[in-house]
Amino acid sequence: MAPVRVVLADDHTLFRAGIRSLLGELNDIEVVGEAGDGLTALQLIIARLPDIALLDIGMQGMNGLEVATHLANLHNPVRVIILSMHANEEYVLQALQAGAVGYVLKDADTIELELALKAAMQGQVYLSPAVSQQVVAGYVQRTRAGSEELLDQLSVRQRETLQLIASGYSMQDIARRLQISVKTVEKHRAQLMDRLGIYDIPGLVRYAIRARLISPDS
Repeated sequence: MAPVRVVLADDHTLFRAGIRSLLGELNDIEVVGEAGDGLTALQLIIARLPDIALLDIGMQGMNGLEVATHLANLHNPVRVIILSMHANEEYVLQALQAGAVGYVLKDADTIELELALKAAMQGQVYLSPAVSQQVVAGYVQRTRAGSEELLDQLSVRQRETLQLIASGYSMQDIARRLQISVKTVEKHRAQLMDRLGIYDIPGLVRYAIRARLISPDS
C-alpha cells in the first residue's frame, strides 16, 4: 500500500519541524513538501498533488483558507486539513466552506492529528473535540434564537394549541381543554403550521422542544 503523501505548510519553522517529526513517527505517511507561506504552499500542492495538505490558517500573503478555496475551485483532489489556534465557530465554518475536511487545534493531543489524517483518507470530516463543542453550541444557540423569534409571532391560542399538540393531545382533547370547537382547533393548527413552515406533527414536536414549550421527556 502506497504511503499517504502530505504537504505541510506553516509559517513557524519550529512548529513545522515538530509536525514533520510527528508525521515521521506515523506509519504510511510521507511528507513530500513543506512551505512557509500560502502562495508557495499552493504552488507546491498543485505541482506535487499530495493526498493531504496540512495548512496553517494564519500564513502571510495567502492564508490556509484562501489556499483551500483555490484548491476547491481548481477541483483539486487534495484533502485539506487546517491547523489553527482558533477554536471559535466562525473560523471552523469558514474552513469547511472553503472545502477543508479537517480542523485540528495546534494545542490538541498528538493523537488528534493521526485521527484527522485517517478520517480524511476515508472521505470523512474531522474536527478537534473542542472545536466540535463550539460548533454544536453555536448551532443550538442559533436554533433556539430562531425558534423563540418565530414563537413570538404566534398568538396565545396558537401557542396553547402547539403545546398541547406536541404533548400528544388529540384534536378532541385540545378542544375540550381550551373550551373551543374541534373545527377551531384545526384552524389554529393550520395557521401555526403556515406560520412556522412545519406541516407534520413530528416536526411540531421537535419545534416545541427547541422553543422550550415542552421538555424532551414530555
